[in-house]
Amino acid sequence: MLSDAMTFYGLHRDFQQAGYFATAHHAQIFEALKTAIKQGQLVVLSGMVGCGKTTLLRRIQDTLRRENDMRVAKSVALAKDRVTIQTLVIALFHDLSTERDVQIPAQAEKRERKLLELIGKRQKPIVLLIDEAHDLSRKTLIELKRLTELVHEVGETLSLVLAGHPKLKNELSRGTMEEIGSRTTFFILEGVKGQQRAYISWLLEACSEVPAGEILTDEAAALMATRLVTPLQIIQYLTVALEAAYKIGQKPVSAEMIDSVLALDINGLESTLTRHGYSFKVVADLVNARPAEIRSFLQGRLSISRAHELREEMLAVGIPL
Repeated sequence: MLSDAMTFYGLHRDFQQAGYFATAHHAQIFEALKTAIKQGQLVVLSGMVGCGKTTLLRRIQDTLRRENDMRVAKSVALAKDRVTIQTLVIALFHDLSTERDVQIPAQAEKRERKLLELIGKRQKPIVLLIDEAHDLSRKTLIELKRLTELVHEVGETLSLVLAGHPKLKNELSRGTMEEIGSRTTFFILEGVKGQQRAYISWLLEACSEVPAGEILTDEAAALMATRLVTPLQIIQYLTVALEAAYKIGQKPVSAEMIDSVLALDINGLESTLTRHGYSFKVVADLVNARPAEIRSFLQGRLSISRAHELREEMLAVGIPL
């Protein structure tokens, strides 16, 4: 946020630095996740874009490392759509090895055998955390499942935590992915759903030196709580609104100002699909259509009969409409 705007509204830190807002739902998910991980399960944590999956994953990681009951490994590869089982095995080698220069065999059989040997030397259960897992290929997901089985066969434990958009849960719940989905424990992170108003108040109190009512009117806060869904959205639009209001000297920020900065299609079908992880191309592939046709459908430019056909096909594969 603009430093002048922060000073004008008495903010001593940016909203991005507010810290962690924990609801009862967060606490429940956190404890259930820990239990599932320690039991050696394959876990999927799904939630909309901006609901706090990465933050929760980071807290799980820090807690497990602090408790020191398990060895924690994490994939840091950025392009998840290009991640293979070899990439994830390399992540395990780097995070589990005590050697400065990790020697990883190039040949697959030798590499897997050495990994099993390394896991055995750690003498503790292992957990591999993978964020943005909705971009992993079907082949990589199946091979991950097989890797956990291989580790279990030698008497060791490898848990997997896959965090991603609701698309990930939907894909693994389909019949064609039953090999993995039937062995997966799913957790759905709802973010601040139902707690938006409380989150806005907490955010302002955590970042400001003045009462929340001197920054944002009750009507403005209520409007934001009604129209916005995730912490990411709230932070984004509150920042934009404060910067816009600062330019005209408005304090506290009015509901009219909030309404003026909110995107008109913020809760439209296209925006909703995007938050769930569905791009035009992904939807098109699932229903065997062209991306341009999906775009036309979302914009209401298809014939009634074709729009109906596409809607039925999308609902059949679990796409939220």
